[in-house]
Amino acid sequence: MPKSDGPGGQDDGPRIRVKGPIGEADARAVLSLVSAATEEDGVEPLSEHVMLHLRYGGDPRARNLLLTSHGELAGYAHLDPTDPVEGPSGELVIHPAHRRQGLGLLLTRALAAEAGERPLRLWAHGDLPAAVRLAAAAGFERVRALWQMRRSLEAPLDRPQIADGVKVRTFVVGQDEDEWTALNSRAFARHPEQGAWTREDLDLREREAWFDPDGFFLAERDGKLVGFHWTKVHRPADEGSAGDGEAHDPIGEVYVVGVDPGERGSGLGRALTLVGLRHLRSQGLSQVMLYVDETNTPAIRLYESLGFTHWGTDIMFARPGSSGD
Repeated sequence: MPKSDGPGGQDDGPRIRVKGPIGEADARAVLSLVSAATEEDGVEPLSEHVMLHLRYGGDPRARNLLLTSHGELAGYAHLDPTDPVEGPSGELVIHPAHRRQGLGLLLTRALAAEAGERPLRLWAHGDLPAAVRLAAAAGFERVRALWQMRRSLEAPLDRPQIADGVKVRTFVVGQDEDEWTALNSRAFARHPEQGAWTREDLDLREREAWFDPDGFFLAERDGKLVGFHWTKVHRPADEGSAGDGEAHDPIGEVYVVGVDPGERGSGLGRALTLVGLRHLRSQGLSQVMLYVDETNTPAIRLYESLGFTHWGTDIMFARPGSSGD
């Protein structure tokens, strides 16, 4: 792990550096810390959004908090200030070798100070008891939950029923980006994260090793995009895992399913989900996963009807903004 830049190259006590863009060396150190925490906890501590930020630079408005203790990188936190309605959101991780020393609370308070007077939301992945205790100690309360659901691809799958006038094809790189981004915004206009995706968010994912346009299905009606199912395959060698942090066989993901508001209630979402599931099964995969908001009852009922069951939970905590504790 990197030494701090304190006097003489050593820093016996905890020290937090706050940065905008993160340098390559710091990013490598954080990714190493994330790997250690994932192995220890059995769940990845940071979201895909933050991992992309670390690998490619991310939004320059974001803040990176690097906590050193005894000259080593002991913790990392990311503050995303870009949501003008909900306020900034944060994620953090402490290296397993530096836990139970109060560093998590120190880093949480530093995040709150960076958020200033704006309400801070804090994601905890995996609903781990230690994260719940930390949130309570910092004065945060549970405000949202994101379910991970799974099903076997070895169980029977219905045939998709595609409505008359609808054509399903795969995504064409260099052609469909702008129209897909516009459809995604319409489909998720009320979603706090997904609906805010930009062309740049799509471009970053096209650079990832897992990106496969043959698993990205688009539905057209009269030449206009009206729905999509973007699948993903997690492989042991890829950056990131299936959310459990353990060695595993490749697993598919229902990454994003969206339909134009004018198509809701038509069965298009179910049909596209089945198209993607059958594609993932054709790749020789035996399991598939997805994420869905705990309060999205219609979506949960749809996925349950397709054989998915609850597997794990990510929690969002929040408290009123302050200038720091």
